[in-house]
Amino acid sequence: MPPTVGATAPPAQAGARQWLGLAVLALPTILLALDQSVLFLALPHLAESLRPTGNQTLWIMDVYGFMMAGFLVTMGTLGDRIGRRRVLVIGAVAVGAASVAAAYAPSAETLIVTRALLGIAAASLMPSTLALISNMFLDPGQRGRAVAVWASCFMAGTALGPVIGGVLLEYFWWGSVFLLGVPVMAVLLIAAPFLLPEYRDPDGGRLDLFSVLLSLGAILPVIYGLKEFARLGWQPLSPAAVAAGLVIGLIFVRRQRTLTHPLLDLRLFRYRAFTASLLVLMLAMTTMGGSYLFITGFFQMVQALTPIEAGLWMVPSAVASIVAAMTAPVLARRLSAGAVIAGGLGIAAAGYLLLAFVEATGGLPLLVTGFVLAFFGTGPIGALSQNLVIGSAPPEKSGSAAAMAETSGQLGVSLGIAALGSLGAAVYRTEITVPRQTQAAEAEAVRGGVESALAAARDLPDRLGDQVLTAARDGYTHSLNSVGITCAVLIAGTAALAVISLRRTGTEQAEAPREGRDEVASERPGRLADAQRT
Repeated sequence: MPPTVGATAPPAQAGARQWLGLAVLALPTILLALDQSVLFLALPHLAESLRPTGNQTLWIMDVYGFMMAGFLVTMGTLGDRIGRRRVLVIGAVAVGAASVAAAYAPSAETLIVTRALLGIAAASLMPSTLALISNMFLDPGQRGRAVAVWASCFMAGTALGPVIGGVLLEYFWWGSVFLLGVPVMAVLLIAAPFLLPEYRDPDGGRLDLFSVLLSLGAILPVIYGLKEFARLGWQPLSPAAVAAGLVIGLIFVRRQRTLTHPLLDLRLFRYRAFTASLLVLMLAMTTMGGSYLFITGFFQMVQALTPIEAGLWMVPSAVASIVAAMTAPVLARRLSAGAVIAGGLGIAAAGYLLLAFVEATGGLPLLVTGFVLAFFGTGPIGALSQNLVIGSAPPEKSGSAAAMAETSGQLGVSLGIAALGSLGAAVYRTEITVPRQTQAAEAEAVRGGVESALAAARDLPDRLGDQVLTAARDGYTHSLNSVGITCAVLIAGTAALAVISLRRTGTEQAEAPREGRDEVASERPGRLADAQRT
């Protein structure tokens, strides 16, 4: 029977090559998730070797995230212009080289520079992997499952980081944690030409360098200001940096509206699912970033677990998140994506609420239960929100869309650490009860935070030191309780937002915004038809 005139042909099904290509794309995703978590373990070892100052230590930790967040939009758009596989391969070479340089860094200054280069290189990997998935898997159902696998790999890397890092540091020097990236990038370089096709927009135009500078000027000060607020509290520099970033961001937006080939196509925000998905993703990552900070701190500073033990206790939550992410696309075919996301966030709210009842003594089982429920509930967001974002964009704009999703997540984590970290610190200072026998200097250290309280307790007589430890751990647990309640309220509000804004979207949503996608595409004729695949 001949096809009906005007009928739309079903999208091509992905084959073995595409699924093998997905396995290749999973490698940098796992690696980037590993990178930050293993550095926390390596920090005492490299500090003993390189002797960094306190300020240098902070830059060693933070410069990677700063540079990655700042360059995500640029790298995503660059992939759209010159080819996503090309940017991925170049980024893989850069990650491998910078990893070797970081592993053998002779000084703290050199390590800071190599960490900055690693951040820039990492920014080229994340948008490229997600954008390539959108082009390799044209069927919405298959794309949903592929994005779920991609999101699951990120959670797996986060959970495995402390375990793998602990083993490496047990037998090798601190630089070994950076060398993890070398074999991974080698496999990617060998397999990419055979399994990953090239995609680019032939009508993408030239990259506007002034827009690149404006995007860096907008994102970097905001991230820096939020991190400084989390570290130092209310200081003039923090709000000034955020305000400066927002002002430059307005200038960036105005310039994009005047360009024929903008660095970021603002017309994508006309589609509600795109904008709502970014907002839901950012709010969910805000709660995850803030809660993760206090949960990992509870493991090590209240329960006195080693980093490897803490990492093992985090594995159940990662498994729960992976199960939820892989199940979400199946459920979204029967329900709306908004309903699945909102239902998951309802479970997450219950998990966060359990954190309000955790106690310093004997509270580990309840903490792990709440943590598992929270991560299970937020698991669908990684799969569905990312899929909604890239599915809302025309094929040749997938890199920009993926970059926006990653930037939204980075901002959410930074905001969560800053806002919830400050809330927890304020609760700690209010709830801490310093023993009367404590001298003024030690008492000030105890009130300053649980880290300084634990350090001060080591220098006090045994009985007084035990009293200080108990007080500090109780104060930190009260902070965790308050953060849990706040996260529960915030995530419940996010669930309501998902129900309202995403109520009509399912896994087939990637084809649903046809009017929005066509509107964007029609302003540059022939663009969808000419997007190259080689």
